[in-house]
Amino acid sequence: MNFSRPEEECGIFGIFNHQEASNLTYLGLYALQHRGQEACGIVSSDGTTLHTHKAMGLVADVFGNQEIFQKLPGRSAIGHVRYSTAGSSVIKNTQPIMVEYSRGAIAVAHNGNIVNAQLIRDELEAYGSIFQTSMDTEIIVHLLATSKNNSLVDRITGALERIEGAYCLLFLTESRMIAVRDPYGFRPLCLGKLGESYVVASESCALDLIEAELIREIEPGEMIVINKNGITSHFPWKKVTPTPCIFEFVYFARPDSYIFGRNVYMVRKEMGRQLAREHGVEADVVIAVPDSGVPAAMGYAEEAGIRFELGLIRNHYVGRTFIEPQQAIRHFGVKIKLNPVREVLEGKRVVVIDDSIVRGTTSRKIVKMVRNAGAKEVHMRISSPPTSYPCYYGIDTPNRKELISASHTIDEIRRYITADSLGYLSHNGLIQSVGPENTAHCKACFSGDYPIRFPNMGIDPQMDLFDKEYVK
Repeated sequence: MNFSRPEEECGIFGIFNHQEASNLTYLGLYALQHRGQEACGIVSSDGTTLHTHKAMGLVADVFGNQEIFQKLPGRSAIGHVRYSTAGSSVIKNTQPIMVEYSRGAIAVAHNGNIVNAQLIRDELEAYGSIFQTSMDTEIIVHLLATSKNNSLVDRITGALERIEGAYCLLFLTESRMIAVRDPYGFRPLCLGKLGESYVVASESCALDLIEAELIREIEPGEMIVINKNGITSHFPWKKVTPTPCIFEFVYFARPDSYIFGRNVYMVRKEMGRQLAREHGVEADVVIAVPDSGVPAAMGYAEEAGIRFELGLIRNHYVGRTFIEPQQAIRHFGVKIKLNPVREVLEGKRVVVIDDSIVRGTTSRKIVKMVRNAGAKEVHMRISSPPTSYPCYYGIDTPNRKELISASHTIDEIRRYITADSLGYLSHNGLIQSVGPENTAHCKACFSGDYPIRFPNMGIDPQMDLFDKEYVK
């Protein structure tokens, strides 16, 4: 759901050497639509020229005309779905970025966020670079163009040595597709194969849609180069301890995806089971805030031995904006997206499972909605720890002063959302659910422990200075 929550970041997809490259990229982006609903684009290569089409809007709307694909010829293509984390919401900031420079044409699609973007941008502008967008992704293009290295692999390596932050990148030239995942591995990226064609996608669900085989996840710090001779793998950067984003499991990734070595659905169910062990309560029914809360609610119900029901029904056909009636309707924004099933809730002690509480305003409206539908008690359970710190690695979260758990105790939050009780999954419970045998994860949004610092910016992660929009 997307009421008062962190917004999705971005999704990328690419395919090399397929006669229907652009069409399959469209389908891949369609499967990744949950990662960004603001804008999308595709760049294709016919072997000699790059072609592009991009616009604001959903994938099905932007590429709804079959004639568009006639303008995207070639056997290779990359695509991007976007929700802005750095840069304003305008067409010029739509990706992939495509440029012509002294070495030819190149396009790049980026999922993530560069924490030292402004420092590098200021330096490049001081030396005469002219930027066409406000995206941090364009910095990478300028670093490539000004590099003195001869090979493209060396140019990319040198450019990314200067970059700090989170990035999954897809580059496309007339003859090559290159995929890169940052050394910390913040965001997911996987490699697949469809016949003789190679496919790269943010999540494995995009491979499933086009019936491609999942080969493996692209490793943190790995660069994969794909051309007519096949595929080569490079690890050109200094090795660090990977810290993939644990919130991908909590909310962002699609439940049918396989990321960071685990299936998202199974992890979310285990979060619910662990939540029931930690915060069990006498109740008659368990319901979820759809859709991301459903697997955790099922796990909670199974562990607690309480019946699971669909007590809140989501309207899946609501766009990002809607026209509110002149006559005020209480909680209109939530009511148009969710509606309670009175027959499930009336007279019942209800456990409501959600994945997170950000500002608290949506949870407050949901609790009141459930209570107004006749619930005798409403117990809110959250399948992640309190979100107390913002993310600067590719997720658009509010600044810290807007995060309710940064300044309120759990009981104060309970009183604000008007629930009879409130329980969050513990930090250790989250780690156990994801799998303690796995690599360390980035949990900065819960703990304030940031794997990558903010060099020379004078920013203290423990303070409210995060409301500086220094990444813009």
